[in-house]
Amino acid sequence: MLTLVEVGPGTSVQDRGRPGFSDAGLGAAGAADRGSAALANRMVGNRPEAAVLEALLGSVTLRTDAHVVAAITGAACPVEVEQADGRVRGAAPYEVLSLAPGDTLRVGTATAGLRATLAVRGGIAVEPVLGSRSWDSLARLGPPPLAAGDVLPIGDDADAWPVVDAVAPPLLSSAPPVLDVVAGPRDDWFTADWREVLTDQVHRVTPDSDRVGVRTTADRPLVRTITRELPSEGVETGSLQVPPEGHPVLFLADHPVTGGYPVVAVLTPASVDRAAQLRPGDAVRFRIVG
Repeated sequence: MLTLVEVGPGTSVQDRGRPGFSDAGLGAAGAADRGSAALANRMVGNRPEAAVLEALLGSVTLRTDAHVVAAITGAACPVEVEQADGRVRGAAPYEVLSLAPGDTLRVGTATAGLRATLAVRGGIAVEPVLGSRSWDSLARLGPPPLAAGDVLPIGDDADAWPVVDAVAPPLLSSAPPVLDVVAGPRDDWFTADWREVLTDQVHRVTPDSDRVGVRTTADRPLVRTITRELPSEGVETGSLQVPPEGHPVLFLADHPVTGGYPVVAVLTPASVDRAAQLRPGDAVRFRIVG
């Protein structure tokens, strides 16, 4: 068992999601930064479907009552382990951590990035809902967000032993991240210069962003040439939907399955992961790759 001693807001259990229910109006949800979740699971020898903790800005402390192998990826967070005898030893994200019974693992506030992923060998074995252990913030479905005092069982979703002690963390840069997009399906609803408007300026993340979508603003909005109402149509994770004010909304894991605004482009999967680490106020650029 893992006992949550301190938990910041927005900490939840996530896995690969629950695809296959879009005909019932339910999105897949799952880890916002799927690449970080997959890496954390590989580091501790878990199967890909193992559930992890996703912590907004890190800020989670847990205590274990067993020998546990853990790894933290995603946002850059300070990490330390307090042993049962009170001694503290240094630790780091992107490192395979060995915890003994009574150890307390502290993940501090992220210094870069937004979402930290914590995997333990065997996975988090909370009760699945419709085949997934993911919390869907839009549908309000799945194991609810976590709070201090919650006790989480460890499962058996492991099939190998760790083969590395650590992996290299992503390189940090002061330059705005570049998100790759593929044009369409509704790019023909915008003025001919939409590509320049999207790619030749810096966009900023607004405070009302969440697991549903990253909302942006910029000096120049995208302008529609077709202004009639668009019947609701299916949207995918990574869709760059453009509401009437012309500033794109980038759909993340908990997005609705349909949308009524035109989608000018769709992010590549790797760029969706990068977008999931954007904080309010962060600058970002777009690059059209197809």
